[in-house]
Parts: sequence; structure tokens; C-alpha cells
Amino acid sequence: MTAAPTPFLSRNPADPADILTEVAPVGADAVAAAVERARAAQPGWLGGGAAARSAALSAIAAAVEAAAAELADLAVREVGKPLAEARAEVARTAAVWRYYAQAPYEPTGAVHESAAGPGLLLTRRRPHGVAGLITPWNFPFAIPSWKAAPALAAGNTVVLKPAPEATACARRLAEIIGQALPEGAFTLVTGGPEEGEALLATADALSFTGSTTVGTAVVRTATARGIPVQAEMGGLNAAIVLPDADIARAAGHIASAIAGYAGQKCTATSRVIAVGAALGPLREALAEELRTLAVGDPADPATVCGPLIGERARDRFAAALEGLPPLAAGTAPDGPGWYAAPAVVEKLPEGHHLLREEVFGPVAVLLPADDLADAVRITNSVPYGLVTSVHTAGLDAVLHGLDRLDTGMVRVNAPSAGVDFHLPFGGTKASGHGPREQGRAALEFYTSSRTYTLTPAHTM
Repeated sequence: MTAAPTPFLSRNPADPADILTEVAPVGADAVAAAVERARAAQPGWLGGGAAARSAALSAIAAAVEAAAAELADLAVREVGKPLAEARAEVARTAAVWRYYAQAPYEPTGAVHESAAGPGLLLTRRRPHGVAGLITPWNFPFAIPSWKAAPALAAGNTVVLKPAPEATACARRLAEIIGQALPEGAFTLVTGGPEEGEALLATADALSFTGSTTVGTAVVRTATARGIPVQAEMGGLNAAIVLPDADIARAAGHIASAIAGYAGQKCTATSRVIAVGAALGPLREALAEELRTLAVGDPADPATVCGPLIGERARDRFAAALEGLPPLAAGTAPDGPGWYAAPAVVEKLPEGHHLLREEVFGPVAVLLPADDLADAVRITNSVPYGLVTSVHTAGLDAVLHGLDRLDTGMVRVNAPSAGVDFHLPFGGTKASGHGPREQGRAALEFYTSSRTYTLTPAHTM
């Protein structure tokens, strides 16, 4: 007899004795059955028309807003997100659903003149069927929403497999979504790799956010199946500071992007590149920012850096910094939570793992650059290419140098960590594969283009 899979306990990272839920893996057969139910429901969901889909997504946005305080507190408790960030994420989640509620009314194609004689040529975008979503724990409401909302708006049905660490958040979100949708249009399945593989094997399109290692395997399998795939993966993001920048302001932005939510974002800053004379003043300003940055209980509205997601994450972070005296560091609180002190290090040997690998914790490396061209070279030297922030008082560098950055996003005088949900989001190289997420680009991923040729049966 095959042993039942071991349940996963979703714990509060600030107080591991506080268990939110026991996650029972549903198994591959249950995932396949959920996909079949979603496939059966999809024609009715699409056939209900644009008005029904728009109204449903608007209702979800309103329900998220009505439950905002509850959802924010749940994110604080289950994934250790600082309260201010949790509130912002919930507000963004509602905005995402409201944004895509207008999408069903958007044009889905175009009409063209026939090249030869009477008739019409039409293009039209149509949904794939069942969209499978595999999502991480760090944005437990926003990421499932910015995947599910455009998929549903375009007429797909959805099966979501969240990270086990965010199961309580996913269940509550699924309750809110399910109240506005017909049976089978949105289904939550819980579990780990087995359930993710089963969803990948059965869905009609697959959107993934997670590690580069897993994402690469997802892309390989989906490509072999011939289904559309979108994989948003890691980052090793740089902040470039030019000598003319407002150093104090730049240091504040960078410190928040290093340590906000304990650096557990793919858009966190991992490398700080100081150009020329910016190095000395930036070193001092960044050290001061980290020394005074609020590290502690995520339920405290003042906290910027809360705990890491789990004990293994904390141990990996400690191992990554072993033997490296920090240039500057915050202070991790004593207590039961999985806390780590944010840090900046410098003068690492070429090829050091912190210069090549994403740590997913509150640490960055300070690097000197001779000029902007050298800073661009350093930025582009890693396998990742998600986002770069650039800090400068002038536009010359922006206009003449930054197109050489091999990253999917460039943010000027702003932290690397940040999302404009109505614009395309994604990276190059090992940071991403497939069409971009968010904005109108998401609608393109969840649909395929059809070309129709209409000619008259009789000539006039």
C-alpha cells in the first residue's frame, strides 16, 4: 500500500509555533479531475458574454476591498509580510481585478481588406481553455490575481496551485473569487511538486512564478507538450548610482529594496553599483539607512524587514554570508521567528556566489564602477535580467546609456522593487521565459490569434 503523503504545516514565520493550516496534497488524479471540470465549464464561462465576465471580475474587486483588513492580517501571519506592505498588496490586488474587469469589452481582433476581390479578412483572439497557474508564497494575493484575472477576462477557466507556505491566503482568495464565478471556472488545488507536475501535464496553458531551476523544467515540459508557457523566475538586480544623484534619497530607495520584506522579492536589489565619486558618500549613506531600518514583528506598522519565510531559508541566508564581515548591517530581533539582519558587503572576489546567485534574503553587494559604461557592463554580467534601478539627477544617462542594459525593466530614481500592474512585467535571460505578465500583454498570453478569410458564395 502506498503511504499517504506527509501533510505540510503552514507556520507563522514570526512565531513558528503558530500553525495556520495543515496542507494536504490532493494528488495528481485530483488535479486532473479539477482540470477536466474546468474544461467542461469553460464554454459556458466564455459564452456568457463580456458583460457577465466584467461584472464577475468587478464583484471580486469589491469583495477584496471589503475584506482588505482581514486579508492583510492573514498575509502578515502566514508569510511574514510587513503590515504596510501587506495592506499595499491587498489594495493592488483589488486594483488588478478592477483593471481586468474592463478587458472583456476590449477589441479581440481586426478587420482587413481582402487582397483579391470581394470578401473580408478577420483576426480574432480566442482563449486557450484551461489556464494552469503555479504561484509562489511571497505575494500570496497579488500574483495569483494578476495571473487569474486576465485569464478569466479572456474567457479561460483557471486551476490554481499555490505554494504550500501560502495555502491559507490562497484558500481565502479562492473563496472570494468562487463566490463571483460559476462552478468550475476557478479551482484551487493544494500540494507540492506532484500536484504542480500534474497541472503542467493537463492544462491548456501554464503560467509559473518561482525559482529559475523549477521554472526551467516547467518551460521544458510545457514546450514538449506544445502548450503556451510563461515563466517568471529569479533576479540578481542592480541599482546604479551616478555621481550626480541625490545620494541620501538613492540610499533610502536602495535600502528599502534590499531589506523590504526581508529581500524576498524577485525585484529586490542584490547589487549596488556606485559610479566614480558616488562610492564613498553612498557607502556611508547606505550604512546609516540599514542601521536605522526597522527590523522586527511584521504586525508592527513601522516594520520594513520582517522574518524570512522558514527555517531553511534563514539557514541558507546565514550560510551565504558566512565569513563575510558586513560593511553595514541591521539588527535581527531575538525571539522565536526566522529573522535575519539585513546587510551590505563589498570587496568580494570575482565569481563569488553572491555575484552570481540569487539569495532571496536581505543582502546586497556594493561594487565600484569607473563610469556608466562600466556600470552597464557589471549589470549585464550575471545570468539574470529582470530589473535595474538607476539613480541620477539628469536625463543624459537615461537617454544615451540605458538601452544597453539587458534587463526587462529599468526604473529611474525609484527602487528596483515595485510593480506597475498595468504595464508589462518580466525579464530577460534566466529571469523569464515567454510573453510578459500584467497589462495588456497578459491578455495576449492567455489567448491565441485566429485568422478568418470570408469570401462570398456568389460573385455579383
